[in-house]
Amino acid sequence: MNLPELQKGRLLRRYKRFLADIETAEGKAITVHCPNTGAMTGCVDAGSTAYYSVSDNPKRKYSCTLEFVETTVGLVSVNTGRANTLVGEALAAEQIMSLAGYTEIKAESKIPDGGGRFDFLARNAEQASAFIEVKSVTLYTEDGAGEFPDAVSERALKHVHALKRMVAMGHRGVLIFCAQHCGISRVSPARSIDPAYAQGLEEAIDAGIEVYAAGCVTDLKTMRIDRAIPFTL
Repeated sequence: MNLPELQKGRLLRRYKRFLADIETAEGKAITVHCPNTGAMTGCVDAGSTAYYSVSDNPKRKYSCTLEFVETTVGLVSVNTGRANTLVGEALAAEQIMSLAGYTEIKAESKIPDGGGRFDFLARNAEQASAFIEVKSVTLYTEDGAGEFPDAVSERALKHVHALKRMVAMGHRGVLIFCAQHCGISRVSPARSIDPAYAQGLEEAIDAGIEVYAAGCVTDLKTMRIDRAIPFTL
């Protein structure tokens, strides 16, 4: 995935969920859009080096977007929307081995038996369906461990239940954790933060949904999934 041209600054604060203040390289304080609804624990420490993109869209209230934050253990892409692009490119290139052969890929597929959408619907030559949901992981705990979610997420739990229903209907239900924190080398559910999600995920796995995790690399010009990493309950 090609990234927009990034500017370097210093993070001052993140607030109101979708806003952050940055001090630019020239010493000017600006307010930028923060494309992340989570708690962003460990990713918004004041004084951290931050990277932001600049839009020329005149309709935007805030022309800049917070994209990356530098932590002591690696760069973090805090733009959660990029996780779908990363996974979509990996699916198209058949880099996610458990889904190799599923070459017909549709983004934003409606959930067949209810409201909302899955991130992807993939089909193979036999027209077997795999419904795929992607979650961005930015919460780093220790020794390479990443956890999801970083705040209680009813929406994430609903997607787990929906994937479970797809398995009951005879399809594949697949959950992919995309670790956008480059220091993360394994992923687990954040039981201490959202025990209901952890319990629901465990029950869904017992019912047949598949869970995978992927690690990323970036040089701040491009970003890509480069490896499978372990997922454990």
